Amino acid sequence: MTDAQKQTTLEVAEEAREKEWKHPSFLGSLFLGRVRWDMVHPYPEQDDQDRRKGDEICGKVGTFLKAHLDPDEVDRTGEIPKNVIEGLAKLGCFGMKIPAEYGGLHLSQTNYNRAIHLVASYCGSTAVWLSAHQSIGAPQPIMLFGTEEQKKKYLPRFARGAISAFALTEPNVGSDPATMTTTAVPNDDGSSYTLNGEKLWCTNGPVADVIVVMAQTPPKIVKGREKKQITAFIVETNSPGVKTTHRCQFMGLHGIQNGLIRFQNVKVPKENILLGLGQGLKLALVTLNTGRLTMPAAATAGGKWCLAVTRKWANERVQWGAPIGHHEAIGSKIAQMASTIFAMDSVTWLSAAFADKKNVDIRLEAAAAKLFCTEATWRIVDGTVQIRGGRGYETADSLRGRGEEGIPVERVMRDARINTIIEGTSQIMRLFIAREALDPHARQIFPLLSRHVSFPKKLQLIASLIFYYAGWYPSLWIGRPFQESAKGMPRALKHHVGFVNRMSRRLARDLFHAMMLYQQKLEKKQRLLGRVVNIGTDLFAMAASCSHAALLVKKNPADQSAVELADLFCRDARKRVLGHFKTLFKNHDAYADRVARRTLEGKYTWLENDIIPPH
Repeated sequence: MTDAQKQTTLEVAEEAREKEWKHPSFLGSLFLGRVRWDMVHPYPEQDDQDRRKGDEICGKVGTFLKAHLDPDEVDRTGEIPKNVIEGLAKLGCFGMKIPAEYGGLHLSQTNYNRAIHLVASYCGSTAVWLSAHQSIGAPQPIMLFGTEEQKKKYLPRFARGAISAFALTEPNVGSDPATMTTTAVPNDDGSSYTLNGEKLWCTNGPVADVIVVMAQTPPKIVKGREKKQITAFIVETNSPGVKTTHRCQFMGLHGIQNGLIRFQNVKVPKENILLGLGQGLKLALVTLNTGRLTMPAAATAGGKWCLAVTRKWANERVQWGAPIGHHEAIGSKIAQMASTIFAMDSVTWLSAAFADKKNVDIRLEAAAAKLFCTEATWRIVDGTVQIRGGRGYETADSLRGRGEEGIPVERVMRDARINTIIEGTSQIMRLFIAREALDPHARQIFPLLSRHVSFPKKLQLIASLIFYYAGWYPSLWIGRPFQESAKGMPRALKHHVGFVNRMSRRLARDLFHAMMLYQQKLEKKQRLLGRVVNIGTDLFAMAASCSHAALLVKKNPADQSAVELADLFCRDARKRVLGHFKTLFKNHDAYADRVARRTLEGKYTWLENDIIPPH
């Protein structure tokens, strides 16, 4: 990629970002050295009326699935039975978030997450059908950005069970939308556009009735330069020229419908444009902010399922005269599973509550919750396979075939592997969070580096910066009393509250130091930024866990189990946080990068000797 292409890519991505912070962000403040305990403590509770509504839909869905769906059969055949999809539609599951005025169930984000959490604990493929449709499919962007005509036309259809999908990725385009090749060209009379191109990994695409498609529309000329325009279109799949050319098959989630969709001279009415010309990437990013909240709920459900399997097996399986769970090597794994799942639960429902409040900017929290929960679940699934041993690696059908209980740990592992990839890989999540964490500084400092800003204006900016940082930077060293933030916290957790406060200030200092040291080259220091994000994410999880434990122990003082779980999670998280700080600036990243480059250049091809080559 040339420097000009790289610049175009950065400009397109930057243009699509939400540039204003209209509401506070807990993580955003944490990266600035200010822990907003008032946002997380007391831990938000779901009100009784909303909880009862969630209980009702979860009860119906759980009863229906257990009676009509065999997840192992779905894995075996690659199909979810038609009667199951129709039954879920009758229950309103394809309109869970759609407002009642359009025929939907109008569930809160918390109740929607509860429903997906429940389904994901039973069948990952079915959970993906539902979440891909309404978390990132057409209903969410239409609810957020659609005109009243678009809402009236499409939302009732979705509520009745019409399936939707979202098409952004292309065969040669992943996280770099600037190189998108799908085009939408206006027709002569201006009433419609002609859509051409291919979209890959379009979940629900092969069975969708409606797809939101991202395409390049004619560029605008801004200051003498072409500016790429990416626009979102609502496309009916029964339109001439829409064709599924391949259904993709994956390691896991065998029952999902995912494919390569071709658009050949598809006529799309201009009234099917969502949000506006050139606003497609902004629409995608905003939609994903809320859509990502489903991932922590589904991932946490998988972790809980694994804990239930592991706990039962570790009590039943006897080796060397004792249940294997009583042996320290296994017991320590189980303890970490339990404490981590408590933290995952805390982060999941806190983030959903933020979304329901609508007075919190959730872009950082949603990304961090997705990153934290999906990576934690993978470790938990891996540990479950290890503890189950050969029975963890053996298929459920094979276990049943020789007379044992068919516990599908192997299937769950295959299904779970995608979680750190879809809706933004862990690597992309870290870069996204880092960019947003840097935003308050970037907005003030980067204009000084721009050649488009006049010298007098730069002098004003310098004066403003000196005034701001003269107050902000020293405060990161002085420290603040945290009695208020620790108020109501169980005694065993108060020192963790202090740790979060101190490490937040240290994180803000080191992030600022990194900006000063590397300046515009900081974007290339991805391992450094990754450590910064890992620290922030663990501090977020610690704060959520402490607050959640405080709520539970307040409701039932006799039960200290939540405090024990939060305490153990925080002890482990502290070690990770301090380890990341230790290697933030003193590391061998440059050396590892040099070895990576030499590997790519073929300097170590002798390591690949004596095998049958894959290519």
